[in-house]
Amino acid sequence: MAATKLHPALRNAIRAGANLPTEVISATFDVQEGIKLLSAFLLRHEPVCVLTGAGISTDSGIPDYRSPGRPPHRPLQHLEFLGSHERQQRYWARSLYGYPRIRDTMPNVGHQAINELQRRGLVGAIITQNVDGLHQRAGSQHVIDLHGRLDQVKCMNCHSITTRDELQSRLLADNKALLDQFSVVHDEAVRPDGDAVLDEDLYGRFTVAACASCGGVLKPNVVFFGGSLDPEDVKRASTAVSEASALFVVGTSLATWSAFRIVRQAVEEAKPVCVLNSGPTRADGVIPEYLRLCMPIGEVLPAALRQL
Repeated sequence: MAATKLHPALRNAIRAGANLPTEVISATFDVQEGIKLLSAFLLRHEPVCVLTGAGISTDSGIPDYRSPGRPPHRPLQHLEFLGSHERQQRYWARSLYGYPRIRDTMPNVGHQAINELQRRGLVGAIITQNVDGLHQRAGSQHVIDLHGRLDQVKCMNCHSITTRDELQSRLLADNKALLDQFSVVHDEAVRPDGDAVLDEDLYGRFTVAACASCGGVLKPNVVFFGGSLDPEDVKRASTAVSEASALFVVGTSLATWSAFRIVRQAVEEAKPVCVLNSGPTRADGVIPEYLRLCMPIGEVLPAALRQL
């Protein structure tokens, strides 16, 4: 899509606070109008804090959880994982197959656009619910991984952090006899957390690796459902919202409280909010006034960047 650049005089007027419709009650816009409104929002409120979800990574080939047509998914619970060796076998067997697909994924135009906006000073901190590390791979700085990182592993006993690639090597070495059977995988996309669907009879024969330092239980350094966010990350996210001029939400339905409360904080602090998402969000009908763009992220973000 070709996008016309904003005239320098208009750009300066926006920065100076010209009366443009950047905070409106949720409405339907065509794509070209949405691009102009987003460009105006970013210029007027620089630097904005960005909150991203799974929807920004779908163009990289990582599916989200809640798009139409996605199969039902029962998320693994924190206590369920810690309290059951069988659940640990099941998780690590599936992750052994699924993790490389997440690891080898490349940032898409949405990640790259946010990185460029940050480089230009229009974006400050980036808060992400994603565990794929794609913002960092795109070059972005000041990224708060609210739900952790899939490329890290944490010992639940000594709390040491090691790389997932290191554990991948150990798991491959310990489960050589099963590797040829990993081709028997249901033809279903790997989930955003690197979970893949294997035949059930593989799990009980899978060897789980323990912490190399203390023998403790290893867990991916991500927040499972029912688990607690890192208090430091929560504090950093709250500070990032408070220090920003506005909040720009990209690719999330805001279904989890950890994400929705960030939007609630922005509203309570009278920060303008813009939501770019391809489907409905938890904020719809709850937050009275904000810029709501129900549009494809991979189309709108790069086009808005080209206008600036």
